[in-house]
Amino acid sequence: MVRMKTLVTKVTERGQVSIPASIRESMRMTPGTALLWTRGEDGCTCVVTIVRKPQRKGAKAMLGYASTFRKPRTTAEWMKELREGEER
Repeated sequence: MVRMKTLVTKVTERGQVSIPASIRESMRMTPGTALLWTRGEDGCTCVVTIVRKPQRKGAKAMLGYASTFRKPRTTAEWMKELREGEER
């Protein structure tokens, strides 16, 4: 059986709760980590689960990565390229 240290935090007036640093570090939580809160049947307990994004696999995994190789262009540059070869 794993024995866990008990940590207590308080809810602020705005409904915010601080997660102790030791828990954030051990669970690799960073700013923006999504948490799923589930209330226990007894009404006095809750379970907090980290929501992790599934890793993309296959060709879709390259969608965001490919943009790192492209230089951003202005609208005028796009229009110039699109109009190349048009008859006047």
